Amino acid sequence: MALIDPCPRFSPNCTTKCQLPDGVNYDYNIKSPIPYDGPLTKTDTPWPKPVATWTAGEDVTIKFDPSGASHGGGSLALGASYDGGKTSVMVFQRLRYAFHSGPSSSNPPEITEYTFKLPADLPSSDSAVFSLVWYNRLGQREYYRNDLDIKIVGSSSKSYTGPELVIANHAGYPTIPESDDYDIGTGVSLFENAKKITIHADGGSGDAGASEPESQPKSSPAPASPLASAVYEVSSPSPSSSSCTSSTATPPPASSGYSAMNAPQSVAPGTAPASDTSNSSDECTPGELKCNDDQSGFRTCTWGKWGNGFNCGTGTVCKTSEANVVYCGWP
Repeated sequence: MALIDPCPRFSPNCTTKCQLPDGVNYDYNIKSPIPYDGPLTKTDTPWPKPVATWTAGEDVTIKFDPSGASHGGGSLALGASYDGGKTSVMVFQRLRYAFHSGPSSSNPPEITEYTFKLPADLPSSDSAVFSLVWYNRLGQREYYRNDLDIKIVGSSSKSYTGPELVIANHAGYPTIPESDDYDIGTGVSLFENAKKITIHADGGSGDAGASEPESQPKSSPAPASPLASAVYEVSSPSPSSSSCTSSTATPPPASSGYSAMNAPQSVAPGTAPASDTSNSSDECTPGELKCNDDQSGFRTCTWGKWGNGFNCGTGTVCKTSEANVVYCGWP
């Protein structure tokens, strides 16, 4: 799973296109996990300008690519940072059931949009970094991360105190075990016992003092969460709040579109594209999916045009759920 709005560094799949920094290429493996023994982030290089402006104390929305694989959910969190993403305090959590309304073993995501209120006392910054981490419940123990360059219109405060962003499934950090117990298998204890730290608008950070206010974000395991959420409708995505402008970069070749690594697990990763009788030149919304007319597979939208087709696995066909999620399943 990966964000599409606001646009993470340096995704080609967002609802808007952003101008790349000089010498930087788009990350066509944006949905892939961080290597176990690699750096903690995909890149330390920011977008040339913030991709969105968020106001402290107001609701903000994050949206995920509906073509991703949710691996049964898990836990995700968003952390705010003033030192380029090195030190982050969590401002939003969805524990146990990320991308789902409750317990699930499904691969297609059920929920791909979360709305939550930013803490009112976040300091202002023209170069804040919000890091989204996700730990899948099913499959290999993996660490997924997207970094967002955001402008914060905040309070007059110079610091913010809260639980430190949880890092796991990476060298030198705890490993969340695979388990049928939703608390154990999604690392709930790591989030609930995260150390309180203080981050400063000037980029400093440190352990929080005992007298500092509690800023622990809340997350309800129940389907009826107080945080607003909605299923992303593939056919009619919501407008982007990104401040990005159209990029003059050259679109990638057709062969480098939706990779087998990023495809849902039910999709066969063969090299032969799925047949499709539809007009591939039709305009579309980046990240959008559609089944082929013969249901043998699906196509994905890249750079506003329908890209390569992908075949469903043997015996399966392309389907569209009631929530307009495209996936491969049994007839």
